[in-house]
Amino acid sequence: MTPLRVVLIDDQHLIRTGLRAVLERAPDITVVGEAGDGARGVDVVLAEQPDVVLMDVRMPGVDGIEATRRILADRRLTRVQVVMLTTFDDDEYLFEAIRAGAVGFLLKDTAPDALRHAVRTVAGGDALLSPAVTRRVLAAAARSPVPDSGRLAGLTERERDVLAQVGAGRSNAEVGAALHLSPDTARTYVSRLLTKLNARDRAQLVVIAYETGLVRPGER
Repeated sequence: MTPLRVVLIDDQHLIRTGLRAVLERAPDITVVGEAGDGARGVDVVLAEQPDVVLMDVRMPGVDGIEATRRILADRRLTRVQVVMLTTFDDDEYLFEAIRAGAVGFLLKDTAPDALRHAVRTVAGGDALLSPAVTRRVLAAAARSPVPDSGRLAGLTERERDVLAQVGAGRSNAEVGAALHLSPDTARTYVSRLLTKLNARDRAQLVVIAYETGLVRPGER
């Protein structure tokens, strides 16, 4: 089996060293590059074409959000999944990071097994948006511009229901249970929503749910 390829972008050398040590204890993960700032990080990602990038949010010069935008705007990097490395003090950045295309968040003190599982999860095409993190994204969304519900005009009532469940951070199985659908049917609805709303991934569906006012702070 070909190992999953990871690039680390963080301005703290100690953090990068620790992440590398944790990840490379798994035979199915290899760190193929690292960088200490966003600008250099974009160059490394372009050169190495990794499966997953672990990206610090706050760095001098080009920060993690701008670096994420640059990476995901490059058509040569469409397979790359970016996960933001965050702390409990970074809530103000969460919403913008997902808007930029990040598929989720990891706290820098995430346990080793959880870190390796996260890399495998996003490499497999899933987002890292737990309900707890989603509530923090929602709180940030509440400080964003006035909702635009017109973006949902082309959705059926059932599609709106599914989008609301995704916006609450629920998995396909949980969406299915809440709406009395099979997990496969829920997955089909999510795929349809990605196409209709021109969303890159599930994380951006969460943003759309809040930006359009379909889900609001305090709702579960």
